[in-house]
Amino acid sequence: MSSPLSPVFSVRRQTPKLIGSALQQTPRHLKYLSDLDDKYRMQNDVILFYKNNPSMKGKDPVSLIREALGRALVYYYPFAGRLRVGPNEKLMVDCTDEGILFIEAEANITLEQLGDSIYQPYEYLDEFLYKVPGSEGVLNCPLLLVQVTSLICGGFIVATMANHVMSDGLGFGQFMKAVTEIACGKQSPSILPIWNRELFNARAPPRITRTILKHEEVTHSHKFADTVSTYNTTLKSFFFAPEEFKALRSHLPAHLKNRITRFILLTACLWKCRTAALGLKPDDVVRVSCISSVRGKFQNMQVPLGYYGNTCVHSVVSSMVNNLCDNPLAYAVELVIESLAQISEEYVKSLIDYIVINKGKPLPITIKDFCVSDHRHIGFDKVDVGWGKPVYGGHLGASTICSFVDRCNKKGKEGVLVLVRLPSSAMERFGQELKIVTQSGINTKL
Repeated sequence: MSSPLSPVFSVRRQTPKLIGSALQQTPRHLKYLSDLDDKYRMQNDVILFYKNNPSMKGKDPVSLIREALGRALVYYYPFAGRLRVGPNEKLMVDCTDEGILFIEAEANITLEQLGDSIYQPYEYLDEFLYKVPGSEGVLNCPLLLVQVTSLICGGFIVATMANHVMSDGLGFGQFMKAVTEIACGKQSPSILPIWNRELFNARAPPRITRTILKHEEVTHSHKFADTVSTYNTTLKSFFFAPEEFKALRSHLPAHLKNRITRFILLTACLWKCRTAALGLKPDDVVRVSCISSVRGKFQNMQVPLGYYGNTCVHSVVSSMVNNLCDNPLAYAVELVIESLAQISEEYVKSLIDYIVINKGKPLPITIKDFCVSDHRHIGFDKVDVGWGKPVYGGHLGASTICSFVDRCNKKGKEGVLVLVRLPSSAMERFGQELKIVTQSGINTKL
């Protein structure tokens, strides 16, 4: 049992500072982002919790990380620049070396006292990741904010807010690996960054040769009165241990049972349970969107080692509510397999062309859309700046995306932690639906 939080719990933050490259001079030029990067005009937040390590006695994680960031920016100097809008509204980085935002903080609490609040949803997130006013925009703002909070036990918390147009999770993970390698004594990163954003630009002229996101099937059926922002939502974590996966597979026919991944199985299960929990009309159309990186997938679209831009695309399938809810789990599994099978080189090129052709006309995300992203292999759980791996590390839950991360529960059992955001009124039923489909139930207490 963790100790109760101090009634006078507080975080004392110093004035945010700008950190530029450790070099006096980095290249000063404009670097264009890709057309795929342009799709991700949002912030990407990560938080990492570290225990005290007696072998690091006398060393200050705040100064170590601050120095490592400056040295990493020698190689990743675009992060220290600012976004501007170029011709045809194309985003570009003005490499000014104005710097990233860095906040040093102290909290009068121990990691043990934080207890379960180190797992999402975070009770004290605003304290450990202070969003400096004016820092959450896209243009003319710092592209990265880092807050390091020291705890009285000798542990510490690293929280970051990065502009998503600069990199996807794997790309930002590559940057963080560079920071950790330098913090641990290396003179330079083991993987040097590569820009090459033209790899994910639209064709000239752009042309859509594949069905993208299946918008045609649902555009006219949505009145957009049910956008996610209109709901009072809540975020909750669910832990899937090996026995839950075994129970889920027991619902499948032999030809599916042993050939599908955990990602496919979980996505199908969550989509089915989520749809049932929402209480939609039987003839409503719901969609599931799987976010996948194309790194290493296509012979003619090779992403070079060191590339840290966005490489993830969405693939979507749809179903009527009654078909999804009334059919066995295998129905949803087959649809998720179909969604992933759509991703080809031509699909990726068509998606990028679609982004360019439809610039400025995004379709609202409605409550009937379920988006899933697998963060288990990004590596934030292995970010070691000398104190060992974090007790917990990963993305912060987004408003519309269900995230998967690997971790152990309190008993040391390995499994997958699933972060789900739903209308508050549907969350209890969602848990009940999960309990039914997993037979033995899901442990929602981490």
